[in-house]
Amino acid sequence: MPVRVLVAKPGLDGHDRGAKLVARALRDAGFEVIYLGIRQRPAAIAAIAVQEDVQVVGLSILSGAHVALTEKTAAALRDAGADDVLLVVGGTIPQRDVARLEAAGAVAVYPTGTPLETVVESLETLTRAARTS
Repeated sequence: MPVRVLVAKPGLDGHDRGAKLVARALRDAGFEVIYLGIRQRPAAIAAIAVQEDVQVVGLSILSGAHVALTEKTAAALRDAGADDVLLVVGGTIPQRDVARLEAAGAVAVYPTGTPLETVVESLETLTRAARTS
């Protein structure tokens, strides 16, 4: 059974080219990808993650609001009873914010320029570890 991944663009960011590239790379690697598109609310992302029974939620954030949106999405996942869903974040993220995103609940952070192969391998490793724990 393939790993189900939800890719979403929270907040007001309207640029989704990178998110679509990541979604396609994951799909090509054998993941089942659900792409929500732009301007998603954290509560809606969490609700759809539960409804679609995903193992991973991937946020793509270019707007600079990555810390707040990650915190809100992690809280929404907890509130929806989806504590076991892995939250990953990618986009325009300064290195100084990586630890804050991890503290907010992200299990992995992929700043702009992260090779697609690295994202795929990382998610394979993370989901394999989650299945065995």
